[in-house]
Amino acid sequence: MKIVLASLPADGHFNPLTGIAVHLRDRGHEVRWYAGPAYGSKIDRLDMPWFPYQRATEVMAGNLSALFPERAALKGPRLISFDIERFFVSQVENHFDDLAAIHDEWPFDALLCDGAFYAEHLVADVLHIPVYAFALTMVMPDSQSPPPFFGLRPARSPVGRLQHAVVRKLLASGMKAGTIQYNEILARHGVDPISLDGFPHEPMLRVRRVFLNGSPGLEFPGYRPLANAEYVGPLVPARPAMGPDTPIPTVVLDPTRKVVAVSQGTVDNGDPGKLIVPTIEALKGSDIVVVATTAGVGTSALRARFPEPNVVIEDFINYDDLFPNVAAFVTGGGFGSSLAAFLHGVPVVGAGKREGKNDINARVGYHKLGIDLRLENPKPSAIRKAVDRVLNEPTYAENVAALRSELRSYDPMARIEAVVTRTKRDAVA
Repeated sequence: MKIVLASLPADGHFNPLTGIAVHLRDRGHEVRWYAGPAYGSKIDRLDMPWFPYQRATEVMAGNLSALFPERAALKGPRLISFDIERFFVSQVENHFDDLAAIHDEWPFDALLCDGAFYAEHLVADVLHIPVYAFALTMVMPDSQSPPPFFGLRPARSPVGRLQHAVVRKLLASGMKAGTIQYNEILARHGVDPISLDGFPHEPMLRVRRVFLNGSPGLEFPGYRPLANAEYVGPLVPARPAMGPDTPIPTVVLDPTRKVVAVSQGTVDNGDPGKLIVPTIEALKGSDIVVVATTAGVGTSALRARFPEPNVVIEDFINYDDLFPNVAAFVTGGGFGSSLAAFLHGVPVVGAGKREGKNDINARVGYHKLGIDLRLENPKPSAIRKAVDRVLNEPTYAENVAALRSELRSYDPMARIEAVVTRTKRDAVA
């Protein structure tokens, strides 16, 4: 079976798909990617062919500021509107045109893509090719859940429900320009428009199946997935896609020491002063070992600034190696890293209010899988207090252990392969 994979050029959208790509390749399928140059080099590490962008531009975290310097000053609905237009919609038609040309050259049987790629709608309706999308965070809103992007929890009072209604109207207004732009693209290809409040979910209703990364225990009570969606458990990245391995420092392996890891992820990591520095400040000189992973940003300067023997600073350490030794994880709110922590039974302390991180942290706090700081720039004292709580109050470890069992009850690779390959069997029949 010929399969093409595609995602937005962002680690949180790309990495989770690498595991299923390698699995399908190793099971004998012809698997190729559609990617820009930055992510093409990552695919090379998987020893897998890829089709380069021809019309599309690789808009990603590393060049957002250069391409759109005005974004830094935006907040709330204005930031959401900007991201919908520039990050999610601006390249949809270019991605589709590239994929149509690829299909002429290499007639693939199915497209597997990040649900936020959004060209899947055109591929399904215009090319009539089976498409399978992956919802890669736990924030896929329904009519009963709190509106997204504001870190809200379920409403428990008339005032809370009114607040949610107001926010929904604000979001619909903020997304209107991006939705109109998206519908103009659809119209040029003879496809019916989505509704004006159709982002982020409605384009995914056009695909054969939406695979939800994670499990129901990560969502708010009463959550109802899209009609064509199902949970498949955690999508673990292929190890080669994550870069060269770093040996675990000896101090991290000391069974007499508690270890706390901290990361700002790969999107909002340009300023380590937001989370890495205050976490180290909170824990340096203590009996806790603090391990900071920087994604290669400012590592040498941080090592010079924090020479304390209980501080470890590395560009990258594979979480499958690190987290079995970790007691708590301080995170910028990335879903992939939080999910990796839960898979290893590690409670989290979440910060961050942009890029949907507050929605992830809100669910963490609601389920007592850790602590939601509800801050973009937490102070060392707030981090230390939160770390002490998750280390010493057994509720957090118990809840994470229950979630870990739920997550490990799934077999994502087998389920996804069974659904996708059914397309080929049905076509032959």
